[in-house]
Amino acid sequence: MIVLRGGTVVSSHGLERRDVYMDGDRLAAGGQADEVVDVSGCLLFPGFIDSHTHLDMPVSGTVTADDFASGTGAAIAGGTTVILDFATQDRGHTLAEALDVWHGRADGRCACDYGFHMAVTDWNSATRRELKDMAAAGVTSFKAYMAYDNLRLDDQALGELLACTGELGAWLGVHCELGDRVTERVSALLGRGLTGPQWHPVSRPNDVEGDAVARLLALAEANGGLPWVVHLSTREGLAAIEKARGAGRRVLVETCPQYLTLTEELYSLPDFAGAGYVCSPPLRSAQDRNALWRAVSAGEIDILSTDHCSFNLHGQKELGRGDFSRIPNGLPGIEQRPALIWTCGVSAGRIGPEDMCRMLSEAPARAFGLWGRKGALEPGFDADVVVWDPAYRGAVRAGTQQMRCDYSPWEGYPLTGRARSVYLRGRKTAENGRCIRPGGGQYLRRASALTE
Repeated sequence: MIVLRGGTVVSSHGLERRDVYMDGDRLAAGGQADEVVDVSGCLLFPGFIDSHTHLDMPVSGTVTADDFASGTGAAIAGGTTVILDFATQDRGHTLAEALDVWHGRADGRCACDYGFHMAVTDWNSATRRELKDMAAAGVTSFKAYMAYDNLRLDDQALGELLACTGELGAWLGVHCELGDRVTERVSALLGRGLTGPQWHPVSRPNDVEGDAVARLLALAEANGGLPWVVHLSTREGLAAIEKARGAGRRVLVETCPQYLTLTEELYSLPDFAGAGYVCSPPLRSAQDRNALWRAVSAGEIDILSTDHCSFNLHGQKELGRGDFSRIPNGLPGIEQRPALIWTCGVSAGRIGPEDMCRMLSEAPARAFGLWGRKGALEPGFDADVVVWDPAYRGAVRAGTQQMRCDYSPWEGYPLTGRARSVYLRGRKTAENGRCIRPGGGQYLRRASALTE
């Protein structure tokens, strides 16, 4: 029995000064201590959950810089004890084949616990029948794309998928960008010789997302289902969500640290440095950032995930020199998310620790079938504990990060607070920003998609 003594436990309901008891891999109400750890002055969070990652994924003629070993090692170093990655169906292939591929990449390599969403790219009668098989295999949430020619579904297929996943009680995450508009704008810009990374956000303006969110919500209203708007970046998309919620419709909303901390001016950095910020949807204006923070502060954002999809500047992002549309899309962030949210949210007075706990731990656990095991520091839950040191002061440095990426979008960004130590099912797995026990993660079979 390990006892964490002298800390303050954080939940979505508030803060409570009490000891935390870890009896093997589960939390207990009390007991005889074999080891007492003094955590005075620290906050105790339930392990953070990153429900949107892309690890060891082939894309744009290359493969993401982080595989499951490096990505989950970086995740747990920052306080994330669970990641949910996207197993992606290839067209002409089955969901089961995609799941086997992702298990092959992840099993035995993860430092934190892990699970999968299933991204559906080939909607047909066989895929429809497989949805229940996925749920039986512990994959109880799904994703679809409205952009990217090799991934996206048309409106009819998306409506049918919403209906079918809704019957399972499963959230359907949707990448909300109107692909036809993006294709037209990219072609027009390149045709005018506008090839640098500063033209990436011009090819995907706010209406591309805002109108896509509105279309998704209209399809959900017509077909039923549980829409999950991933990586929300615009005030237009937010307005569509607020309108739908005002009409009584249910929507799960996610945004990411990059849309709360970075803005589109970075694309104009000299010497192709702007390529390091190319992601989709792109970084937006300060007005969009501020609107998202108002929504976070008001409790309108349910989940803060990363959309971690890392590429090196050298050898990978450089593939898009002379054609911004060929720059691999994605940012690294799996390691710094908790510290960034603490710094820009809690320390800045925009949210409280309990809000951070809700968005990073409790809400994803409830949404994705992990509640009762993950998401709270209560007896019977897994002993996933983040000992958070609010007195820490530091800065983001690519040279010392655990991610296998040669840069950070937040290079030099000052940080307040970090995970002093991280316990995964009762075993100390990270300390002072370093993973000390790789390979101990377990696959999470999620028995039900929506239990709350």
